Parts: sequence; structure tokens; C-alpha cells
Amino acid sequence: MKRIVRTGVSLFVAAALVLTAGCSSQEKDASSKSKESQLDPKSPVTIEVWHYYNGAQQDAFNELVTEFNESTGKELGIKVKASGLGNVGDLEESVLASIDGKVGAKEIPNIFAAYADTAFAVDEKGMAVDLKDYMTDEEISEYMDSYVDEGRFASEDSLKIFPVAKATEVFMLNQTDWDKFSSACKVSLDDLSTIEGITDISRQYYEWTDSLTDTPDDGKAFFGRDAMANYFIIGARELGTEIFSVKDGTPRLDFNKEVVRKLWDNYYVPFINGYFASSGKFRSDDIKTGNILAFVGSSAGATFFPKQVTLDDEHTYPIEMQAFECPKFKDGENYAVQQGAGMVVMKKENPVEIEASVEFLKWFTDTDRNIEFAVTSGYLPVKKDANKKDMINKNIESTDNSVIQVLDASMDQIADNTLYTTRAFKNGTDARNILEYSLSDKASADRNAIVELMKNGSSREEAVSQFDTDENFESWYEETLASLKTLVDGE
Repeated sequence: MKRIVRTGVSLFVAAALVLTAGCSSQEKDASSKSKESQLDPKSPVTIEVWHYYNGAQQDAFNELVTEFNESTGKELGIKVKASGLGNVGDLEESVLASIDGKVGAKEIPNIFAAYADTAFAVDEKGMAVDLKDYMTDEEISEYMDSYVDEGRFASEDSLKIFPVAKATEVFMLNQTDWDKFSSACKVSLDDLSTIEGITDISRQYYEWTDSLTDTPDDGKAFFGRDAMANYFIIGARELGTEIFSVKDGTPRLDFNKEVVRKLWDNYYVPFINGYFASSGKFRSDDIKTGNILAFVGSSAGATFFPKQVTLDDEHTYPIEMQAFECPKFKDGENYAVQQGAGMVVMKKENPVEIEASVEFLKWFTDTDRNIEFAVTSGYLPVKKDANKKDMINKNIESTDNSVIQVLDASMDQIADNTLYTTRAFKNGTDARNILEYSLSDKASADRNAIVELMKNGSSREEAVSQFDTDENFESWYEETLASLKTLVDGE
């Protein structure tokens, strides 16, 4: 495993012959750029942005909104009002309620943060602005291609999501407690480079911590995951399949049993044995309480990695974090998840509001400014010239070490892998939720049942053997497959 260290991270309009056969794409591009602005600083317009940021991310966003309002916004006649509407689910619910005019719903915002499936649903209601009408091809080409492609679900010649900040997943480790374990058991960071290696190291950690007490089968978990849907989707891509593919707007399901069994064996089996765990709302919570030593989670969660472990009210100790590229399946293909919401601009009767919204988003994603937001919040910048270590490293002097570690690991991961995210489709959110909860909920419930059996006198091996069976996998697989088919294929 590569150890992550800090590395200190016009349009041209030509007079020409008048053609009678219509405009070329270049002329269309130029004309869209030269539209006369309707913005007027003497008659300012207010636009509202809804987001789901919290903590350091919300602070960083609010600071930039204030900066815009006091500078460029004042010059152009734009005032931005930012509102946090809870988590992603809360935000989606509020946006759809506003569009549908439900009782008690707020007025439709000008901009809202959205993942592709929500943006798809809003676009089906005819409310998402096509940003291609407000940006030139040259402007769009400045953004990372994969980030732009995520917003092209309506057609390849459209853009319904403005990329503003992205994330990937990285492996985060409690280095302090790892050092104790690795010294005692002679294990190496290289052992953490594959998913199979994570499974084996987690077994060894359980057995080592079990040996430290006289109580049998009281070993501790080593590893956890924040997003199970990503595990399925990226794991499947690494293993040569695509669970959800979309062609000409039609989704296709490939829930390959052999691939899914490998996913099962490297999550469900170690989880029911106690080698993996999931107790808090996020795995950073489990790091904080000492329930696990490592997890795979969003790079945007870097600011939430704890500085200490709190065992109880009287026992705490400081810890250091190290971040690495995500482990892959052995011999798996090089894929990494692309995630993080973009911004959808909503259709409004007043066209000035739309123009103002796009102007703010362009300002927000200016290279230096977007890097500033990224290094403060743990997100990744969205422009090509900003996704370079030297550009980022100029801005990280006062940034939290955890963010530095995660951004560095993320930049290496982007360089080493193909970023992937599923294309939006009808029922996409519900289908993804099946992947998110079907296996993790089952693993948690079965682990609890095993713990009860152990309390009643069974050994861990005896209790686990009742659940770690081909029949148990087959039952779960067929049930999950049927649920996915209902959503994807309409069966």
C-alpha cells in the first residue's frame, strides 16, 4: 500500500462571410457567451441556495457566500442567501415538496445541492435548467470530464448538474492503535491494500484482542464501512460487472451471483464473526469510541475523524490518523467511486434569477476559490487545473492534518483509477437504497443473534456456523435480486 505523506498538495469572434446555411457550433457557442446580461446592480436580485453541508463544510460555504455578496455579487447586483436543510434526504424531500406545492412547503429555491437521482426526478418535473444554454463549451471543458458527464442524464448535449465539489472514498486508519497491533502481530500496512487483506487483518486483530483477556470470544472489530452501496457498485466494477447500467435512458440490472457472493464473503462473513462492526451513525463515531481501528468513508468526512478515543467518561487518549487509497479486490480493475452533490439551477419566471444563479456558481468554482473550499472542507475541487497536488498544496498550510492526509490520498486515487458513479434512472435512489441496507441490516441482525447464542453458552464458531451457510446466502440473494428487479426492470 502506498503510504500517504504530505508533499508541501475569449471566446474569439472573427468577422467572416455571412453563411446562410445556419450557425456552426462555434458560432452558437459565441452567441451564448455574448448574450446581453440582464443583471443590474441598481436593481439587485436575491437568489436562494439550499444545501446539506454541516460543520466545517457549512462554515467554509457560508464564508464564500459572504465574500461573494460583498464583492462580485455587489458589482453585478446579486445577493445569495444560503440555507442548510438538514441531511441529503431532508433536502431532497423539501425540494420535491416545494415543486409539488405541498401545504407548508417553502418557496422553490433558485439552486439546490443534488445527487444525480434527485436531479433526474426534478428534471422529469421540468424544473431543472439546462446549463448548456448559459455556459460555453470552452467553460464547460474546464471541469473534470467525469464530473460533467454525471449531469448529462437528459442527453449528451445537455448539462443539468453544475459540479461544485466532489468526493471519493478513502481508507482511514487510527495509526496510534494500529502501531500497537502491528508491532505485536508483525503485520504490515501492505496487508491493507486489498479487500481480502482487510478481511484477514480484521480476523487477526479480533484474535489478538481476544487473547488479551481471560474471557473467550471477546475480541474487538477492526474495520467498518460508511456506504454499503458504494461497496457493491465499485466492488462489482472491480470484478468486471456493472450492477446498474443505463443506455438510451433505460436501466439494466446485472446482479451477478458469483460477484455478489464475493462481496458477501468479504462483508457479511467477517461482520457476523465480529471482525467488522457498525455501531454509531458513521464509522468515525466507531473510531471515536474505540469500536474499530479503520474504515472506508467519504473523503468529505475528513474533518470528522476524531482526535482522540473515548472509552468512557474517565478513559480517553489521543490518536493520529493516516489516510490511504481505498483497498481493492485482489486482481480487481482500477475503479474508485465518484460522489458528492452538484448544484441544480431551478427554472424561474424571472430569467434574471437564472442568470444570477449561474454567475454565482461560476464564481464559486473559480480555480483558487474552489481549492480554498476543498482544502477547508475535505472536498475535491472540480476544475481540471485545480486537481493537481501542487495547486492544492499551496493552500493547505493551516489546514487540519486529517484533511491534508485525505486530500493527498484522494488525489493519488484519482490519478490511479477510473472514477465511476451510476447514471441516474427512474427509481435509482430506491434501488441504491436496497444495496445500502439489505446486506448491512442482515449482517447486523444476524450478528446480534450470534451474540445472544454466545451468551447462552455457544462458542462463536458454533453460533456463526448456523448463519455462514450457502442456504443463507441463496435466500438473501434471491430476495435482494427480486427487489432490485422490481425497481429496475419493472417486474
